[in-house]
Amino acid sequence: MTIMTMDDIKKFIPHRYPFLLVDKVIAYEKGKSITAIKNVTCNEPFFNGHFPVKAVMPGVLMVEALAQTAGLLMAKVLNWVEYHDNICYLAGVDKARFKRIVEPGDQLQLHVEMLVNRREIWKFRGKATVGEQLACSTEIIVAR
Repeated sequence: MTIMTMDDIKKFIPHRYPFLLVDKVIAYEKGKSITAIKNVTCNEPFFNGHFPVKAVMPGVLMVEALAQTAGLLMAKVLNWVEYHDNICYLAGVDKARFKRIVEPGDQLQLHVEMLVNRREIWKFRGKATVGEQLACSTEIIVAR
């Protein structure tokens, strides 16, 4: 089930191709968590150099996809209509771990849950999975 389409996502975060790394939102628990999808395709621009012999999605881009998903959760929690006056920034990444290679044809499920909100600083736990396999886990700090 689609909760947010690509058009909806573009209203809430400023990223655009080739840096928009969330294709749709499939689940949302009010004020608690969100799950999004990133379809990894062979024509992603980063695959030209990472790596030409064996295409692998960079770990930093998995973290970025989770951070964008966290931004969508913030937007929903704060009832934003559009991002233009409300841009938040990645302020920190803790405990990042990479457990599985992500290749063209994989579908990343991006699971993010809110941990702490103190004034203008928000902390989230994120994990990216391919099917049931963990690809990446991290904690993300966002400043508003």
